[in-house]
Amino acid sequence: MPEQLPRAPDAGGPVPTTSPSPTATERVSWRSVLHHDLPASLVVFLIAVPLSLGIAAASGAPLIAGLVAAVVGGVVAGVLGGSPLQVSGPAAGLTVVVAGLVGQFGWAATAGITCAAGLVQILLGVTRIGRLALSLSPAVVHGMLAGIGVTIAVQQVHVVLGGKAQSSLIENVAALPAQLIAHHGHSVVVGVLTVAIVLAWPRLPKVKVIPAPLVAVVAVTAPAAVFMVDVARVDLPDRPLQELIMPAIPDGTPSEIATAVVTVALVASVESLLSAVAVDKLHRGRRSNLDRELIGQGAANAVSGALGGMPVTGVIVRSSTNVAAGARTRAAAVLHGLWIAAFVLAAGSMLELIPIAALAGVLLVTGLRLVQLAHIRTLRRHDELLVYVVTAAGVAVLGLAEGVLIGLALAIVRVLYRLARATVTTTEDDGLWTVRIRGTLVFLGVAPLVRTLRSIPAGARVRVDLDVDHLDHAAYEAIEDWRRGHIARGGSVELNRAAFRAAMHFDPARRLMPWQPQVIPEPDQRVSMLDGIREFEASAELIRPMLAKLAADGQRPAQLFITCADSRIVPTMITTSGPGDQFCVRNIGNLVPPKGSNSNSVDAAIEYAVDVLGVKSIVVCGHSHCGAAAAALEANVPAGSGLQNWLRHLEPSVRRAVGLPDIVDPATGVKLSPADKLSVANVGVQLANLRSFACVRTAEAEGRLELIGLWFDIGAAAARLVLDREPYLVRADEELATAGRR
Repeated sequence: MPEQLPRAPDAGGPVPTTSPSPTATERVSWRSVLHHDLPASLVVFLIAVPLSLGIAAASGAPLIAGLVAAVVGGVVAGVLGGSPLQVSGPAAGLTVVVAGLVGQFGWAATAGITCAAGLVQILLGVTRIGRLALSLSPAVVHGMLAGIGVTIAVQQVHVVLGGKAQSSLIENVAALPAQLIAHHGHSVVVGVLTVAIVLAWPRLPKVKVIPAPLVAVVAVTAPAAVFMVDVARVDLPDRPLQELIMPAIPDGTPSEIATAVVTVALVASVESLLSAVAVDKLHRGRRSNLDRELIGQGAANAVSGALGGMPVTGVIVRSSTNVAAGARTRAAAVLHGLWIAAFVLAAGSMLELIPIAALAGVLLVTGLRLVQLAHIRTLRRHDELLVYVVTAAGVAVLGLAEGVLIGLALAIVRVLYRLARATVTTTEDDGLWTVRIRGTLVFLGVAPLVRTLRSIPAGARVRVDLDVDHLDHAAYEAIEDWRRGHIARGGSVELNRAAFRAAMHFDPARRLMPWQPQVIPEPDQRVSMLDGIREFEASAELIRPMLAKLAADGQRPAQLFITCADSRIVPTMITTSGPGDQFCVRNIGNLVPPKGSNSNSVDAAIEYAVDVLGVKSIVVCGHSHCGAAAAALEANVPAGSGLQNWLRHLEPSVRRAVGLPDIVDPATGVKLSPADKLSVANVGVQLANLRSFACVRTAEAEGRLELIGLWFDIGAAAARLVLDREPYLVRADEELATAGRR
């Protein structure tokens, strides 16, 4: 059980806040391994066996090669990799690649290519450029996976129907009508039943702990063994270790071999790194070391290839199952590999009862799930859908390398187009010409800019309205040359030089914080607000499509953010969030009076956020230099006032702060003032008060909601996470962020 602070008087329960997850460190406790990792490893083992066999069958590899890859991926990548909870093995994403290599070089040479690709991965990891793989456009990566998924699905339809898959998507589609009307025998019954079970099983209540692929394969294997004698089944060697096919040097040109090695290395690397990042979002422990993960994956591929096994990658299906089953350390991945090895050596004959059509049914669903509607919706919202579709179609029709290259080329072209996407318009009113320049202005857009500027009559009065994200030197020179020439010909040019310089040097503070220059001089607030509204209206077209989408779809925020009404606190800036991301409640002192305290507005906001909006987290954010905390300590608020009545809700926090030792800022080592110490203690008390709401307790118990304590130091512009023990505050960077969650 996580350590808790003592109960705060009248606070409605123990002060919540946060404790590190058991996975926050890599210290192995045998009790934790036996209690958490051992059961999780058995669950992953049960799902890995049918998937490994199915992927090997779909790739044209020996079935034993898929099991070898599963064992090596679990043990070698599990021990050496940088993602503690990721499970590695043969992956559906490499099915098309491996099938092509087997057809071109044969299996022994494919194993040799796998071994060489592993060495390339190790080199990439050692040179610390593994994380650069994440610089690939998400549209290209997801398009690649979608193309692979479509190819796998169409291939496996033939196997489900009792036929044989062709070598390309076009051939498979062309042969599909004849396959549909052919005599299918019992294979189609086995395959269709497998697909139905895989799809229906997760929808049944309280059975998700048992993997759907395992249930489907077992459910169809038993009757098939008794009643369906004409069904093709798994065929394993009688002596697996003696009959492994050792790697060989490929017979081909150096360019063909190099292309094959690099393709396997890059695809396996990208899929593993993407899977590692996805797994990090599923648990609260240590984040993945991507370079170390690449070294571990490379070592696994080198060993797998040397033993005649398939290529290995991190696999999101097995990894998510591992996390969901309660794994805490890398021991779960290692143990799952050992279970597979023991099962193959001791009970391999049981695997030979499995129909090939059942494995094809599992792979059919797996392939279709690589085409994720959530990714399509996200990419459409960010105007990246075209890149996704083109990449997917290219991979499915032309091949993996060709499709990815086409997708990358299109993504680069779109970036260049956006860089040149500046709009330049001119209007004339009573002799004054106004030139409006919007967007991003770089050298690619200089030619149309110059044409527009030169269309203005000589001697005219001109005002240049510049509102661009960036202005490179070529564009700067073009505008400046025209300005000097126009003035020399008797005209006048009114140009906002400050905006010109800001765009030229692209001051992020000016773009992200347009309010900064206005706050310090304390101008007339009415004028300042009107100016801000005008500035928003001038650039509203940039965000209008996004807001129109939000208006049509409604709000689906991910978090409820409860913070102080202090004007210096900007929640969207602290959390780097945008429209639609955050449901916010602000009041003096960031207070959450316990349920039944007659605070109807706060009660309604919490219940609406949890029950209606379904937020995933609730953040209570206190801050330094808090006026409410200072007023509560000084007790100088007028008696009987509304402020005094409200600040009575701070009294449990005051009593809690008195009992705490000194609190030190983790970055500066400076002891907090009494008011700041009260502000930190208050965060914990308000999180405890949240649990007085039944909807919060229920959602947290079901794993749908987490509570997070945050404290913002205004002067240092630094966010700290609030813990339930000393040091009470930790820095909110990548390594420590999860220590502040519960």
